[in-house]
Amino acid sequence: MANKKIFVSFPKEDSKLRDLLVGQSENTNSPFDFTDMSVHQPWDNAWKTNCRTKIKGCDGLIAIITCNTCNADGQIWEINCADDEDVPVLCIKTSDYKPDDRTRSKISHRMVYNWDWETIEKFIKGL
Repeated sequence: MANKKIFVSFPKEDSKLRDLLVGQSENTNSPFDFTDMSVHQPWDNAWKTNCRTKIKGCDGLIAIITCNTCNADGQIWEINCADDEDVPVLCIKTSDYKPDDRTRSKISHRMVYNWDWETIEKFIKGL
């Protein structure tokens, strides 16, 4: 499978989950691989412009949905930006996360899938 450019969107409080996802893709037993294009450091006032450019250059966006998502304005903006730029989005959650009404209102129509290799592989192969 060709390596895809994936923007990983996550609440800043959950950066370890991003690290886990990227590490998972680098595992030799992983059925998927991708180039991580996520934002590692916040940008200055022009961060939205820079972020939009980065998202537009990606094949897809994986959003890690957690209990912090409802307050993660940057993550919500990234997900909406991907929609604006016609970049496919996959929302995944950990097994212990239970979506609440505040989070649902932020990500509205989106399905949130369990974080598993099969789901991620299917998304990446479909890009």
